[in-house]
Amino acid sequence: MDGIWKNLTGTHLVAFVAPGLITKTNSMEAPVQNVKSVRRSKEDKKLLKRQIKASHTLLKHEGITTASQPTQCVVVCNGGLGNGVSRELLMAVLTEGGAVESLLMPPNKPYSFATFASLQESQSAHTLCNGRVLKCNGHHVTLYCSYVLPVEREECECVSLPPGLCVLEDFVSPEEESRLLQAVDWTSHIDDVTAQRELKHRRVKHYGYEFRYDNNNVDKDKPLSNGLPLVCDTLLQRCVCDGHSSVLPDQLTVNQYESGQGIPPHVDTHSAFEDTILSLSLGAKTVMDFRHPDGHSVAVVLPPRSLLVMKGESRYLWTHGITPRKFDVVPASTAERSWAVNFNPSDLTLNQRGTRTSFTFRKIRHTPCDCAYPSACDSQRPPSPPRLPVARSDACQLEEQYVHRVYEEISAHFSSTRHAPWPRVRDFLLSLPNDAVMADIGCGNGKYLGINPQVFSLGCDRSMNLVSICAERGFHAVVCDALSVPLRSSAFDAVISIAVIHHFSTQERRLAAVTELVRLLKVGGRALIYVWAMEQEYKNQKSKYLKTNKNLENQENMENQESMENQENMGNQENMENQENMEPKTSKENTERRNALDETEREASVRQVHAGKASSNPADAEEDCGKEAPPRLSVHTNRTAFVSQDLLVPWHLRGEVKASPSSVFHRFYHVFQRGELEDLCVSVTGVEVQQSYYDQGNWCVVLQKTHRP
Repeated sequence: MDGIWKNLTGTHLVAFVAPGLITKTNSMEAPVQNVKSVRRSKEDKKLLKRQIKASHTLLKHEGITTASQPTQCVVVCNGGLGNGVSRELLMAVLTEGGAVESLLMPPNKPYSFATFASLQESQSAHTLCNGRVLKCNGHHVTLYCSYVLPVEREECECVSLPPGLCVLEDFVSPEEESRLLQAVDWTSHIDDVTAQRELKHRRVKHYGYEFRYDNNNVDKDKPLSNGLPLVCDTLLQRCVCDGHSSVLPDQLTVNQYESGQGIPPHVDTHSAFEDTILSLSLGAKTVMDFRHPDGHSVAVVLPPRSLLVMKGESRYLWTHGITPRKFDVVPASTAERSWAVNFNPSDLTLNQRGTRTSFTFRKIRHTPCDCAYPSACDSQRPPSPPRLPVARSDACQLEEQYVHRVYEEISAHFSSTRHAPWPRVRDFLLSLPNDAVMADIGCGNGKYLGINPQVFSLGCDRSMNLVSICAERGFHAVVCDALSVPLRSSAFDAVISIAVIHHFSTQERRLAAVTELVRLLKVGGRALIYVWAMEQEYKNQKSKYLKTNKNLENQENMENQESMENQENMGNQENMENQENMEPKTSKENTERRNALDETEREASVRQVHAGKASSNPADAEEDCGKEAPPRLSVHTNRTAFVSQDLLVPWHLRGEVKASPSSVFHRFYHVFQRGELEDLCVSVTGVEVQQSYYDQGNWCVVLQKTHRP
């Protein structure tokens, strides 16, 4: 409301003089001379000093200057809604001096403007109120008054309730209110009946179904035993008969707020509840704030025993919440009963909050929401990216959804981009003695199983589809988990793990994967491990993941292929196990086309995260649970530097093998920092790291088993 006031005299500055302390004269100069001759007391000087300070504040906030001569308009500093002074209290004080024609109280400001019927009455009120101490709700406020020329108020825009919202006054009688409140037993903590919870800003009971604040939803297969309280039956039947709801609700949440408590802004989860939401306010009056996504907000007064009905846009799109505070700015009159606060300074006062209990009735939804507001609908948008796992069960679930299932889905496309071996992996395999036994743990499509025909090579992979591709190519491979390989201990001369361990989501599981590799080795046997590096630029050289391929000629190849010819022309690109696509940098057209594709990828990444498909949309949160949750994984933008170690990397299905034009899958990765892989390996008993190096965006280790653990 800053800047809504106009001083009718213009903006000239005048001397700050306290008219209540001077002798009345007919000349403009005489008062100043008289002020100089008056011997002021210490209290008078203090009062004048505070008046001058208040006048500076008024000038700064509203551009209004105080007057040197008495006027019919008095500004009362420290007597505003922002100081906790209500209209009723201030009016009672002012009318002791005379008839008040108007009292303007700007919302949240520490001053008010009173206009009196006559100059004599304004002078009388000035004398009575200046320096007066008021007791306001347990604290003391000193008023400082000055004269101003009359101010005019710009017309306030009429505020309407959000579409689909209505407030029904006195929906229940005082007797019904009493029975409803008595039906809530806050001393009972039987969770299978009411699921009582003590939250940060209120206490809550659930009936019918428990609303879970950890996932902002309900478990629809686990109804609470006793259903809704019988005392609610008559009320709910009336709601249906009056047309406020088309069905009887089957879920009730009872919230109790003490003065100063509230609830954060939220939208009730679309997938959890049907359209109509009924909220009955019992006890004290409060103000609920509604906010549209465009920033437009409406404060709505909820009187005692009123019913708030939310349907359509107000239910699905607008957030609603209660700001934790002890006083609300509300209309002083009840002439206009729209219940939307218009913040008209001539009709505002304070309402002190008391204990309020709300009964919120909802109908459980059993089918996906198909509302007209997809931007706010969790049924029509994917869920948020998963959180970094803490417990073992969380890690298994994350890897199942964002590693195992993804590779099953993309196996054909993935295999079509994996042909050429990485040179230093090939060199390691060719260095093995004839008749050596080698295991490739996480063999993918088997591209390393045939490198050295003098070695017996056995592969294993978690993906059944990739193992089937290995079999089609004539390689020996089995389906198994890298943490539990069904092969004999100390049976292999060499083991390789290429771009596998970075898919494990916790430090414990990554260590277990290395330990399993060592278990398979004979004493003296060697293992080669590759993981994706956090540092995609090393010693001032960008990895080929960040570079572009100059030899591919068309867009489809740019996005999908990893041909043998291009690998050789690029010096055998060694990061393609981690890289989704390559792209040419041949012309301005290709650059523009690449930029457009990148933008498409980013948009798709934001939109998808289901069954391994990802989205970065946040969940609608009704209430924080008081416990800090682990961070959510970020969705990486392909061909850019990493900004976090734990992330989801998009894979776009394209070409003949694609399932749909917009299929975007996301794989979990933990990218390793320098030294992290080496530290992981040396923590395993009976191991010696022979070599550690950086190879085109990967950290690599060659280790040897020195003895059995």
